[in-house]
Amino acid sequence: QVQLEESGGGLVQAGGSLILSCTASGRSFSSYAMGWFRQAPGKEREFVAAISWTGDWTYADSVKGRFTGSRDNAKNTMYLQMNSLKPEDTAVYHCAATRGPSSRDPRAYAYWGQGTQVTVSS
Repeated sequence: QVQLEESGGGLVQAGGSLILSCTASGRSFSSYAMGWFRQAPGKEREFVAAISWTGDWTYADSVKGRFTGSRDNAKNTMYLQMNSLKPEDTAVYHCAATRGPSSRDPRAYAYWGQGTQVTVSS
C-alpha cells in the first residue's frame, strides 16, 4: 500500500509556471505506475499525465508541450512541471498510483492523494 501527498499548488498568472510534487510513503514506490489527474469544479476528473513502469510518459493533448513529468524513485517523489499555464488549467490536481499498467482512466488507479489547488488567473 502507498500513501500519496501532493504539494506545490497555488495562484499564478496566465503564462506562469508551477511545479507540483507527489510524495509517496510506503514500500516499493518504484513498482507503481503513476499518474496526474485534475478536476475542475463541476467537471469530471481528467487525465493529465502518466508514467509507466518503464519510465515512459504520456500526456493529455491539452497539456502536451507545456507540462513535463519526472520521477525520482530515490526520493519517492513524482513531479509535474507546468509551464505556459492557462486559466483553463485551473483545477485540483491529484496524483495517483497503481500496481497495474499506467492508464488515462482514473479507475485504473487504486491510490490517490488529497490534491493540491492550482488557480491560473487571466
